[in-house]
Amino acid sequence: MGEKPTIAISHLGCEKNRIDTEHMLGLLVEAGYGVDTNEELADYVIVNTCSFIEAARQESVRTLVELAESDKKIVITGCMAQHFQEQLLEELPEAVALVGTGDYHKIVDVIERVEQGERVKQVSLEPTYIADETTPRYRTTTEGVAYLRVAEGCDYRCAFCIIPHLRGNQRSRTIESIVAEAEQLASQGVQEIILISQITTNYGLDIYGKPKLTELLRALGKVDVPWIRMHYAYPTGLTPDVIAAIKETPNVLPYLDLPLQHSHPDILRAMNRPWQGRVNDGIIERIKTALPNAVLRTTFIVGFPGETQEHFEHLLEFVQKHEFDHVGVFTFSPEAETPAYTLANQLPQAVMDERWHQLMALQEPIAGKKNQQEIGKIVDVLIEQENPQTGKLIGRSGRFSPEVDGQVYVVGEAKLGTIVPVAIHGADTYDLYGQVVTSQN
Repeated sequence: MGEKPTIAISHLGCEKNRIDTEHMLGLLVEAGYGVDTNEELADYVIVNTCSFIEAARQESVRTLVELAESDKKIVITGCMAQHFQEQLLEELPEAVALVGTGDYHKIVDVIERVEQGERVKQVSLEPTYIADETTPRYRTTTEGVAYLRVAEGCDYRCAFCIIPHLRGNQRSRTIESIVAEAEQLASQGVQEIILISQITTNYGLDIYGKPKLTELLRALGKVDVPWIRMHYAYPTGLTPDVIAAIKETPNVLPYLDLPLQHSHPDILRAMNRPWQGRVNDGIIERIKTALPNAVLRTTFIVGFPGETQEHFEHLLEFVQKHEFDHVGVFTFSPEAETPAYTLANQLPQAVMDERWHQLMALQEPIAGKKNQQEIGKIVDVLIEQENPQTGKLIGRSGRFSPEVDGQVYVVGEAKLGTIVPVAIHGADTYDLYGQVVTSQN
């Protein structure tokens, strides 16, 4: 019997993409393929691409070109494969296959066909697939953390966003399926499960006829895992029931990532998010009252077409007023297949960059102040890395989500992938510093 080829994956883009990567690896391992972390040694490299904004596409293209120059057999998967199928196959003769966002579960069949000498294009026009707890998975995240997809796709049509075009409409998994996967992850020693979808507050709407996030959180409360974190909670979906479930379920962190994008009703209308303009202020106050210890993160787009100085000042005041723990800011990126691409009054990049700097400069002291408030507290920290040179540990408290927020630099001894109490004695704008609390103290 001939040896099966070895396969490496180059992963780009978001955590939704990472789950697809992990399922592809899981399926390949199950089918007897060798997985190599070193791209140079592998026979095939699967490049799981991102196509969300121009910068992400450039990174994807750079990776593809570098690999093509090294004579690798390249399989292109992910959002960019869905988006630019013909161009990619034409411009990269080294690509032996192209797989769309709704077809990654066919990866073993695709590789087998390539081995037979075929150049494969496997792209469903409308992605409908979603993996579940029965789909093999080979985890690639740091010890202790796993992402858990509760739904795929999105039913909203925001003017700037290409995701529904690439990932299809929302399709949720059942509560039973999600809980079963959470239990599998807990049994592997996972300490933190991060629930993801485009809009987690809309979870279940497509299969149950109404959102079922409350029921899902309460069901996950019975799973033996210390931390459950939610990503992308639309403020309108944070109903009193959902807030009560967050409050009353001990392992659900009161961490809310609200992708607000803007504060001014005119810009929200132009973004095709008109429902949001009426609710921002009131809803944030309501969350803070109901969940006094809530950690609020949000993202904003500056320089959306037609954004005037007045609109931008409205956003500055909004950020000043609400004092979010964490704020991400993006400059508008015009995407060819989105309505925003053809809007009048596109802003010059210099104006967008200036607004980006202004908003970040406004947020910095707020973020710093929030971190200062942690000094003197003993907080639980999930230890994720150890610096071999210094022996220093790096982890995160419940206030910080992986890769987007700060970290906690820790002195003392603790095992990787465990949660330990840490006394916080220092803080800067984005990170905290502390010491492991031992029981003798």
